[in-house]
Amino acid sequence: MERIFEDTSTAFALKSDSELERAYFLFKMIANEPLVRIGTAMTNFAIKAHLPVDGLIRATVFDHFCGGVNEADCMPVVDKMWDKSVCSVLDYSVEGKDDEDPLDHALAKTLEILDFVKQKDAIPFAVFKPTGYGRLALFQKIGEGKKLSEKDKKEWNRVVKRFEATCKKAYDLDVSLLIDAEESWMQDAADQLVERMMRKYNKEKAIIFNTLQMYRWDRMDYLKDLYKKAKTDGFKIGVKAVRGAYLEKENLRAEEQGYKSPMCRSKKTTDDNFDACINYVLDHLDTIALFAGTHNEESSYQLMQLLSDKEIANDDSRIWFGQLYGMSDHISFNLAAKGYNVAKYLPFGPVRDVMPYLIRRAEENTSVAGQTSRELSLLKKERKRRKI
Repeated sequence: MERIFEDTSTAFALKSDSELERAYFLFKMIANEPLVRIGTAMTNFAIKAHLPVDGLIRATVFDHFCGGVNEADCMPVVDKMWDKSVCSVLDYSVEGKDDEDPLDHALAKTLEILDFVKQKDAIPFAVFKPTGYGRLALFQKIGEGKKLSEKDKKEWNRVVKRFEATCKKAYDLDVSLLIDAEESWMQDAADQLVERMMRKYNKEKAIIFNTLQMYRWDRMDYLKDLYKKAKTDGFKIGVKAVRGAYLEKENLRAEEQGYKSPMCRSKKTTDDNFDACINYVLDHLDTIALFAGTHNEESSYQLMQLLSDKEIANDDSRIWFGQLYGMSDHISFNLAAKGYNVAKYLPFGPVRDVMPYLIRRAEENTSVAGQTSRELSLLKKERKRRKI
C-alpha cells in the first residue's frame, strides 16, 4: 500500500503561513504536559471569573480546533475543506446539562443543523451526544435495570421523544446521523435506544449510526450480536468505530468501585480490537456501513488495503474515514486526494461553552503517545518545505 501520509504539501494546502505557524506553536505548547495543566487551570479560572479572555481563546486554540460560534460562522471552513474534497460534520460541542431547558435546546439545535446540512453536499452527516438529550444518571439507571419512579419514567419518555424526533427528521431528510458513545456505565441504555432507532429507520440503508469505542473489550461481541439481530429482523447497521475517549475515567471508576474494567488491557489490544471491527464490517458490508473515526495511520492503511483487496471502490458510499478538525490533516487531506470519503468533525458553539471540549482535546493530545510529536514533525517538515 502506497504510504501517502508523508505528503505535507497536500496535508497543509489550506493553511496559510501564519496558520501553519500557529498550529506549530499550539502543538509545541500541547507537548508540554505541565504547561497544559497550568493553562487549563488558568483558563478555567478566567472563565469562571468572567475575565475578558474570549478574544485570546478565539484567536488561538478555538480557531485551530473549532469551525466557529454558529453554523454560518463555520461555512468558510466547510467550503475551504470541500474544495479539497473533505466533508464536514457539524458538531455542536456544548456539554449536556441536567435540567430540561438545555436538553430541549440541544434537540432544537440538532434539528436546526439537520435542516442546515440537508442543503450542503459538503456536510453529509449530523451528530449528537446522548447526554445532550438526557441526564447521564438516568441513562445509567435505565441500563442497570433499576426501578424507575414515575418522575423517572416521564423524564425517560422525554429522552426517547428527543431521540425519535431527531432520527425521524434524519430519515425524512435522508441525512446520516452519528450518535456518539460516552461512559460505559450509561452506554447500555443508549445502545438499546439507538438499536430501537435503527430497527425503525435503517430498513433500506444505514441512516442511524451507533458509536463503538473499541478500547472496550466487549464491543466486538456487541457488534456480532447486533449483526445477528439485523439479519434476522431485516435492518441495516451504521457503525462509527473509534478507539475511545474516557480511558482514565473508566479505569479509575472500576478501581474505586471494585469491578472489572471494561477497558482493554493495553494499547495494542485496543488497536487489535479496532482493526478487528474494521475487518468484520468489511466482511459484512451488505448489512453494515462504516464511519472509521481514527487518527491512527496504520489503521487507515489497513482499511485502504482491505478496500483494495476486496475490490471495493475508494468512494463507496458505505465507507467513510473521519478525523477531528485541527488534527491529522496529513491523513484527512491525503485520503481525500486519493478519492476516499473523508469527513472532519467540525466543533462549534459559543467560545466559553466549547471550552470543556477544547480542554479535552489538549489533554488528549498530551496523553496519546506519539500524537503530538507526529503532528509537530509534519508541521516542521512543511515549514522547511515552505522555507518559513
